Amino acid sequence: MKRSAALAVVAVLAVSGCSSPGKGSAAPASGTPSATGATGGSGAGGLGAASQSASAPSGACTIFPADNVWHADVSRLPVHRDSAAWVGSIGAQAHAHPDFGSGLIDGAPFGIPVTMVGQGQAGVKVSFEYADESDKGPYPIPRNAKVEGGPNADGDRHVIVHDTAACKVYELYAARPNADGSWKAGSGAVFDLRRNDLRKAGWTSADAAGLSILAGLPRADEVTKGRIDHAIRFTAPRTRNAYVWPARHAASSSTDANLPPMGARFRLKASVDISKFPAQARVVAQALKQYGAVLADNGSPWFFSGTQDDRWSNDQLNALKGLKGSDFEAVDASLLMVDANSARCKP
Repeated sequence: MKRSAALAVVAVLAVSGCSSPGKGSAAPASGTPSATGATGGSGAGGLGAASQSASAPSGACTIFPADNVWHADVSRLPVHRDSAAWVGSIGAQAHAHPDFGSGLIDGAPFGIPVTMVGQGQAGVKVSFEYADESDKGPYPIPRNAKVEGGPNADGDRHVIVHDTAACKVYELYAARPNADGSWKAGSGAVFDLRRNDLRKAGWTSADAAGLSILAGLPRADEVTKGRIDHAIRFTAPRTRNAYVWPARHAASSSTDANLPPMGARFRLKASVDISKFPAQARVVAQALKQYGAVLADNGSPWFFSGTQDDRWSNDQLNALKGLKGSDFEAVDASLLMVDANSARCKP
């Protein structure tokens, strides 16, 4: 590396990196709503994890420690060399879409619900279609756990259970309850929210990228407080058969280098004027500028996930639909990596 380039990287890292989760990263209020890899890996979050990642101090259960890559400020990171190709493949003219809100859309709840449980919630058996890449139970899933899209949904049917007593999140894909209180699902993962553990390299989770879903969901309580301090989960129509840190899994057979890998990080360009956005949309857009978005699954272009919550204002969130793919750019998040087997990032 030339000296000038090295100095540039040092300057970038001096103004980018992980930040401390503020009050906006606390637990949501009750009632709120096959692969080749570019990096190696460690075990699943808290269950058989191979890496000994830094843990958060005792106290309030935040959604991952302050030095976790989900909390990394990426506003000053250099643009990735493949940014233009990746944005073009997702859709430079495609409009962003907040895939969350309040009420019903086509008769179904809108967004990904989070079911809160506390101490004493009984664990139940979960059987998995992809058992070899799923964390074993029991999972503390109540009979009335909320399912993405509602009980009769045909989509991804994610179930996210946040155990605030144990400070863990239990996440299922294609989840369906059984009459005896047990569940069946396509895949499942458990993440210890006080640790920076990553899943084993090549392992899926309830998400195609092998990441936590909860970590990437904007929540209504965050925007009420005026700040989202983490990256946001989003989808793209076509991805490459590869993944980059901190993702652990790919979901494509394509080797086209113009397609983004799972885990690719994007941000809303600093030049995009969000000053006239309504309050809720402005908080989300500011997070997209500062913390960016993580490609976590295949789906519609620039669809950003969030919680299902009646406190969202769909009218305010609709302002985000004015954003286009060309308003985003991919960044080189590898500069934040401390260890390929940990989600901990450089300060």
